[in-house]
Amino acid sequence: MATESGGISGPDIITEYDIYLFKRGEHAGLHTKFGSRPMRYGGEDGSFFAVWAPNAASVSVIGDWNGWNPQADPLASRPDSSGVWEGFVPGAGQGMRYKYHIVSRHHGLAADKGDPFARFWETPPRTASVIRESAFRWSDGAWMETRHEHNGHESPIAIYEVHAGSWRRVPEEGDRPLTYREMADSLAGYVCDMGFTHVEFLPLMEHPFEGSWGYQTEGYFAPTSRFGTPDDFMHLIDRLHRHGIGVILDWVPSHFPADDYGLARFDGTHLFEHAHPSRGFHPEWTSCIFNHGRYEVQAFLLSSAMFWLDQCHVDGLRVDAVSSMLYLDYARASGEWVPNRYGGREDLEAIAFLRRLNEVAYKKHPDVQIIAEESTAWPMVTRPTYTGGLGFGMKWNMGWMHDTLRYFSKDPVYRKYHHDELLFSMVYAFTENFILPLSHDEVVHGKGSLIGRMPGDDWQKFAGLRLLFGYMYTHPGKKLLFMGGEFGQRSEWDHTRSLEWHVLDYPPHEGVQRWVRDLNRLYRSEPALHKRDFSPEGFAWVDHLDWEQSVVSYLRNSDDSTVLAACNFTPVPRHGYRIGVPAGGFWRELLCSDAVCYGGSGCGNFGGCGAEPVPSHGYPFSLSLTLPPLGVVVLKPEGR
Repeated sequence: MATESGGISGPDIITEYDIYLFKRGEHAGLHTKFGSRPMRYGGEDGSFFAVWAPNAASVSVIGDWNGWNPQADPLASRPDSSGVWEGFVPGAGQGMRYKYHIVSRHHGLAADKGDPFARFWETPPRTASVIRESAFRWSDGAWMETRHEHNGHESPIAIYEVHAGSWRRVPEEGDRPLTYREMADSLAGYVCDMGFTHVEFLPLMEHPFEGSWGYQTEGYFAPTSRFGTPDDFMHLIDRLHRHGIGVILDWVPSHFPADDYGLARFDGTHLFEHAHPSRGFHPEWTSCIFNHGRYEVQAFLLSSAMFWLDQCHVDGLRVDAVSSMLYLDYARASGEWVPNRYGGREDLEAIAFLRRLNEVAYKKHPDVQIIAEESTAWPMVTRPTYTGGLGFGMKWNMGWMHDTLRYFSKDPVYRKYHHDELLFSMVYAFTENFILPLSHDEVVHGKGSLIGRMPGDDWQKFAGLRLLFGYMYTHPGKKLLFMGGEFGQRSEWDHTRSLEWHVLDYPPHEGVQRWVRDLNRLYRSEPALHKRDFSPEGFAWVDHLDWEQSVVSYLRNSDDSTVLAACNFTPVPRHGYRIGVPAGGFWRELLCSDAVCYGGSGCGNFGGCGAEPVPSHGYPFSLSLTLPPLGVVVLKPEGR
């Protein structure tokens, strides 16, 4: 049926209430209304299309079925001033490519745009959207019913961070990356064997430039077609869940690329992005910045977040570049930004959006985690919105990461002069719900690999890396380790190549991998190491003042468990080193990073040590321990 605007009408999929919520920025389910939806209507097979383009003079759908003819299938503008164009298009079916041909009211400019709500895209560098309705049947019901037990603040959370395109590749077939389905089998098995609890993927949303690692997102409702179809992607998540592994996706609601076929100047105007360059263009990433103050943009982003949580069963979103959203002067010099209405540098609109995002996500899915990558000292990032916080569940501890790696990169002979860098994290450890990340950002852009940043000869490098991981796993906070670090990859990460799996043929690398596997096992099995990660009651220094010998010792506690960790940051073994403890009896050595099976020298405590009634460090008992060179020992009193 023709309409007054010359378009073709269709079924009443979008209601007046949908439009009401959309214009208020409160609709978090636009993915069920907008985009392309294959169906039968009026006795014909085709698809219903809906797109937001309020400044368009006309919108038509072009695609495989009509020879990409802009005159063939015009859409109708809704009469409610919403700026939504919609209609049923006969012949447009599953798997067909399409775009929107949009003629703007401004100077009559015309452009062919991909669908902001597309569920699937052509594989880059091709740029068309693809009609795709999922037929996937989930089999992860057991996980979904119990995931609150795996995602909570008192749960052990050890995340394996993965870039899908370079985890493993197939050299026999042109060095191509694994598909989603190939990855499902191999990744799930590997992560289970290593003992990680979750996988976090660098952004798998469709993106034009592979070198952005996915952080320049174009398809906010579409997994990248580089590795398969949306159903293949869901199969990957389903398989991980069936192995008891949670899935976190990196998600980028801050900025998007300026490619002509995408969101930028979508209807000839700055629709999704701010118009003013001080707000709408990112000088570091040369990308467009979302206008978080526009209600329709808020609804678009809320719907994107809920799509991954609802439709794809994702267990968490790691929100990228939160700092760039919080500050108007982020990456800008004086005079290049405009203060807010109070004269400050805070982006009030983006702050309100982040709070709304967390409220919506946790209201519907209280068993997921929304995680902030926030690199400043912004207060209360992980505190509830009703107390003035941003409402995130957890936050990356970037300060711990930078201070710790800077300390570990120093020659041990000088570490005693930098003891404060090691201790500083405990000053603020419980101000937020922290994840300790050793992430992809630390093994790129000339920084080298983790093991390459350890000083000394090869033996010392491997010992230092094991010490780093042991320190991380006994420090308060959840854990995150980027792929390759778990076996001491020597080269800097390259997104175009596979990890260096061949180095596992060499005992030192295999030893590091075994060490990480055992750390994960211990972290998950000992409540003291995870239940109070976010509570000061879960940590107590025994001795943090021995800067001269670069040794620290501390207790991790829960209601039913106590664990002692002692770290020696020098290559000098410490024999007869006395450490105070709260209980007598035998303290069993749970792990020693210098064990021969990990590639160490075998310097340790022969399975444990008896506590003597010799007061030390304010405790009534003490242990006389051997602290291995560049090593960590973890002990636990028998019976607890």
